[in-house]
Amino acid sequence: MDVKMTITEKIIAAHAEKERVVPGELVRVKVDLALANDITAPLSIKELEKHGIDQIADPGKVVLVADHNTPCKDIPSAQNVKLMRDFARKYGIPHFFEGGNVGIEHVLLPELGLVLPGDLVVGADSHTCTYGALGAFSTGMGSTDIAAAWALGETWLKVPESLRFVFEGEPQPFVTGKDFILFTIGQIGVDGARYCAMEFTGSAISRLSMDERFTMANMAIEAGAKNGIMEADEKTLHYVRSTGARREPKLYRSDADAWYRNTFTIDVSKIEPQVALPHLPENTRSVQSLPRIEIQQAVIGSCTNGRIEDLRMAASILRGRKVHPGVRLLIFPGSPRVLLEAEKEGLLRVFLEAGAVLAPPSCGPCLGGHLGVLAEGERCISTTNRNFVGRMGHVKSEVYLANPYIAASSAVLGYIAGPDKL
Repeated sequence: MDVKMTITEKIIAAHAEKERVVPGELVRVKVDLALANDITAPLSIKELEKHGIDQIADPGKVVLVADHNTPCKDIPSAQNVKLMRDFARKYGIPHFFEGGNVGIEHVLLPELGLVLPGDLVVGADSHTCTYGALGAFSTGMGSTDIAAAWALGETWLKVPESLRFVFEGEPQPFVTGKDFILFTIGQIGVDGARYCAMEFTGSAISRLSMDERFTMANMAIEAGAKNGIMEADEKTLHYVRSTGARREPKLYRSDADAWYRNTFTIDVSKIEPQVALPHLPENTRSVQSLPRIEIQQAVIGSCTNGRIEDLRMAASILRGRKVHPGVRLLIFPGSPRVLLEAEKEGLLRVFLEAGAVLAPPSCGPCLGGHLGVLAEGERCISTTNRNFVGRMGHVKSEVYLANPYIAASSAVLGYIAGPDKL
């Protein structure tokens, strides 16, 4: 029987060792990679210890990244990293990252060739959906689920329905993949793709760089999606080859007449640079439509926009300019490789001469835990992915989401605005 499936369904079927799967079906799947960080891994480790489980199905498929509170901000965070380090040593887990090797997990893993097209990846972090940019099925799970995946090498899930988003047209100046996804979330809402696969396609997606594709897939969860995904193309394969990956990618393509719950067609030429106002990513408006909103902090980095192209965007605005005296500009490279490349290109000098604070590769203040927490009444323009109440500090602070161009120009101006106001 000729079975028509989406790319998401095909990857799940392959890992369930089935010829076909259908939306709503519960399946048991083999896992290619199961990751956790210094917030979530300790919970997984303690869960295994609590139940007396002393086996790991495949240590090579476990990844531990101490990226959230690095360098350790206090004794509890130091204890968490020690617990991870000891666990990695006990079970011979090769992929443990801390110190000078650590980067933001969702920037680091693709760079190192640990995630490939066709993989099925689970992680104890909601932004695990980032790897869909490579043509992989990747999704976040709870720490208990990850503990089970470590022990068994498999997990179970419900096959999601798929939504197709077709992006066509040529973007306006200073419009990026971040604006594509913010605009989309603004259209469908933070629950508009609840437990669905968001499949991104169209000529505008084909033209996006890999860095911008990662940004889009990263924020699928902000629409409630189970995963975000794009078909791997020549750009994807070129990226994969550049990582020195040791495994061969497996390429899947959605069938032309596969079933989708809905299809959305978006003309990107009509999208202006977007800003998500507090306190939801769906609260989007064009930057040109905003009143004067003064800020005290700007953040450029995170698993959404901490890659080299993001830093290049910011540097193109900051070169020869100074950060406004009432603003703290914080730069968080996504990985040691990004940091090194930024140094080679002279971007770090641009940032420092502009008056920015350069931080180590880490999640930084994104989750309100470390290296840039907001005080009561402060406003921040950020390239991160969430602007919930208290997300970056005090419950009476405010976070506005935007692309690196907007964050950089706002840092210079002292209020939220695009480069056209400089």
